[in-house]
Amino acid sequence: MIEKENSVWTDESRRESGGCQEGNRGSFSPETEETKQLRGNFGVIAPAALAYSIFYVFCMYRNGSGITFPFFVAGSLWFFCFSLSKLGIILKKGSCFYLIAMMLLGISTFCTDDGFLIFFNKLGVFLLLLSLLLKQVYDTSGWRLGKYLGSMGQLVFNGFGELGRLVADGKVYYGSREKKLDRRVWYFAGGLLIGLPLLLAVAALLASADVVFRQMMDRLLRSVGLDNLFAVFSRITFFFFGSYALLSCLCKRKIREAAPDSGSGEPVLAITVTGLLTMMYLLFSGIQIGGLFLGRLRLPEGYTYAIYAREGFFQLLAVSLLNLVIVLFCIRHFRRSKVLKSILIVMSLCTFVVIASSFLRMIMYIRYYYLTYLRILVLWALVLLALLFVGVVVQIIKEDFPLFRYHMAVVTVLYLALSFAHPDYLIARVNVTNASFGQEAEQSHMTYASYGAESDNLTGGFFLAERPYEDYGYLRELSADAAPALAPYLQELGYDRKALDAEDAVEYRLRKEGSAPDPSGEQGFGYYWMRRLQKRTENFGIRTYNVSRHIALRSLRREW
Repeated sequence: MIEKENSVWTDESRRESGGCQEGNRGSFSPETEETKQLRGNFGVIAPAALAYSIFYVFCMYRNGSGITFPFFVAGSLWFFCFSLSKLGIILKKGSCFYLIAMMLLGISTFCTDDGFLIFFNKLGVFLLLLSLLLKQVYDTSGWRLGKYLGSMGQLVFNGFGELGRLVADGKVYYGSREKKLDRRVWYFAGGLLIGLPLLLAVAALLASADVVFRQMMDRLLRSVGLDNLFAVFSRITFFFFGSYALLSCLCKRKIREAAPDSGSGEPVLAITVTGLLTMMYLLFSGIQIGGLFLGRLRLPEGYTYAIYAREGFFQLLAVSLLNLVIVLFCIRHFRRSKVLKSILIVMSLCTFVVIASSFLRMIMYIRYYYLTYLRILVLWALVLLALLFVGVVVQIIKEDFPLFRYHMAVVTVLYLALSFAHPDYLIARVNVTNASFGQEAEQSHMTYASYGAESDNLTGGFFLAERPYEDYGYLRELSADAAPALAPYLQELGYDRKALDAEDAVEYRLRKEGSAPDPSGEQGFGYYWMRRLQKRTENFGIRTYNVSRHIALRSLRREW
């Protein structure tokens, strides 16, 4: 393993390494052993960075969620692991968690059409990659959340200052090589000058010889415009310089490795503040346990359970988040005290009651108003908060508990569960089922609530709404993930299957019926949803293949 300490250049090492001056003062920036290794391996790492940049464009250009995304993630891991190995840095114990999590996020991305999940999958891959790189170069065992986030920001920010390092290292590296290497470069340039015109001539001959090849080349030339060439070239250039700059920033070890010392604040201050809050939480928890949980709650006049639930769960979620911040702040910034420890444990236990109350209110509200994306996210966030607080309680009792690593694992695993769960499918499945129940109830001349209560279907019996689900305008905004639930429902409603194969499903329905379909109506929302799917699959091919969109197209055609 490479030594951790930074080494400052001597006059002799400056001359040997060909260091660059900073500003007009003639001063030299600090150098480390890793920086020298990076420059010495320029002939291997720089071509790998260029290949990585080209691979990125192939995988990601106008293709944010295709099957190539997990390959790009794997390529990113290979490039950085390969480069670190050339610098003499081997992967540390525990790195497999980051590698597996990143690959799972990559797989999830091409298995979903949900824009929210796709964005956060990519953000998760980026953050995990930065965490992995920091772990290899620094001792992060004592780092907390703030230290990690600050170090990530510092790594990215300092990386912009290293964008010119590629050119500087290249000059030093090739300046010290034998002249025969320069001749190879000239031979390569000459080969391009001869080969490119020859390639165009042969392509023209082949195009004139075969109509299929000619049509393919025509489509290729039409798709390759100046704007596309500029976009591709700029992306390759930025990734080429950026990936090398990130390595250079890591090698310089500018981030302070030592974690800040534990808190030394006077615990009386924390005891006073948290003690007052805890007394309030104990009173609130008693009301929740006796009323909401044990069924002894008497609602104020004019309130229904749905209104009572809607009025409370977001406030309780905010209180739970605030308590998490307060407890972590006290653990971090105040001296240890048995009284403070006891108060924080009681406060955390009361927070579990607050989280459970918020969770129960949300379930109650869903029973009246069905599922939406936000409501699923709230339930997920409450489960996440509860598990985070479990780690906090353990940290209070056992001071050497690795809280940050526990929190990172919990957040990663729970997010992966959310990502693979496909919330849009769950929303469509539950809401469409209850829309169907409403039709069956009307045919049976029964109220919806009584029909749901007598039905053997658990979904129908769970909901307490007086009317079936009718928010079709919300359904039309769902992603292709909802297709397995929406496709049979559209077939049941009598939608025209030919609309899917038309250029625009809405325009097809307009030409056929003479009027535009109602985007919020039962007989119209599906055409807008199909048009959304059509736009997402316009350039559907091998490179842009997406599992969710493929299943959506297959489900629609199979049902009809």
